[in-house]
Amino acid sequence: MTFLTPLVLFRVASVLAWLAVVATARARRGRLYAQFVGVLLGIHTLSACAVFRHVGPLAPAFAYLHAAVYLHFFLLSRPRMRPLAYRALVSIPASFFVAAVFLSFPWAIAGALGATPYGLWAPFALAGVGTLQSLTARREEVELVVDRAHVEGLRRHPLPREEPPGPRRPLRIVQITDPHLGPFMSVERLRGICERAVAREPDLIVLTGDYLTMESQHTADHLAEALSPLRALEGRVFACHGNHDHEAPRHVATALARAGARLLVDEAALVETAAGPVQVLGMDFHYRDRDARMAEVCARHPRVKGALRLILLHDPGAFRHLGEGEGDLVLSGHTHGGQIGVVSLGGTWTALRLFVKMPDHGLWARGPDRLYVHRGTGHYGFPLRLGVPAEESVLKVHLAGDGA
Repeated sequence: MTFLTPLVLFRVASVLAWLAVVATARARRGRLYAQFVGVLLGIHTLSACAVFRHVGPLAPAFAYLHAAVYLHFFLLSRPRMRPLAYRALVSIPASFFVAAVFLSFPWAIAGALGATPYGLWAPFALAGVGTLQSLTARREEVELVVDRAHVEGLRRHPLPREEPPGPRRPLRIVQITDPHLGPFMSVERLRGICERAVAREPDLIVLTGDYLTMESQHTADHLAEALSPLRALEGRVFACHGNHDHEAPRHVATALARAGARLLVDEAALVETAAGPVQVLGMDFHYRDRDARMAEVCARHPRVKGALRLILLHDPGAFRHLGEGEGDLVLSGHTHGGQIGVVSLGGTWTALRLFVKMPDHGLWARGPDRLYVHRGTGHYGFPLRLGVPAEESVLKVHLAGDGA
């Protein structure tokens, strides 16, 4: 049966696998997940089938990675944290391949039209770099000056090139955000990040949301274990919700409590530090009526005289809804730093800014308020980082009244 060529077999198997994954997703997790998987894997299947004929002797490896994608999404229908061997052989290769096939879409179009897709190796090389970046983080110290000078509009704000002088040492904060416990963020990796955070002896550790993924939402145990080193600084660790935390709020609350972190859900706490008093205000995540909700929270928790007002706000897109003058320093995450861009090369551009105008990473200013958008501890959504490294930083916050 000569019509069953490798290309035909590849295409038939791909369509059948796609249908099996969508059907399983619908039966086990419901309509929304089935729709998501159907669209994502549908595009992936079309693109992979278009370039398969051009991969030559790499066809067996191509087929293996392609199969790993379907297996990965098939098993996501039943959330479980997977062991290292599975992540090494399936989850991470599948993420690499989905990203590579997505990036190769122009080559797929050329192949579907009968042209030779020269340079097909390029998107796969980029995905390889992205895979390595997704498994590592950049450790740094970030100098921030809270000067309260008025800035027109919302714009990126420059960071000082060196530590500003002052009579008092700065407030030292370690921010952990968007760890997204899952394929790229194992319990062991996140626990190591927390251990290093404690070892840096900060005044405060703040966690600004999105702790889990589909793989880790079935129990609080994994997150609690990963965050357990933070208990050494109990009383100085504060957290807020991210959007994904509303998918498993009980597990998140339980894990944070077991780790000694205080979850602030539209609540405030006053903490004395070696750098002075700090009022920490944790905003819950909401999509709607942000202006009214945030105004009500701020009215219920007015400023404490003499204290730095630190606001934990997962989504930096909500910063523009915050009343002007309400936050000396707002700490956000959510964007994963833009996730794809040229930050690794020293630039500021990210792909996120092509689609939305929210702050993507770094320090921003609006009026007298300052916003720092952390590039994220982990990532989610698009399977890889590319050109935007994850962040493990100490924020050194200087107050203008101290000579900064």
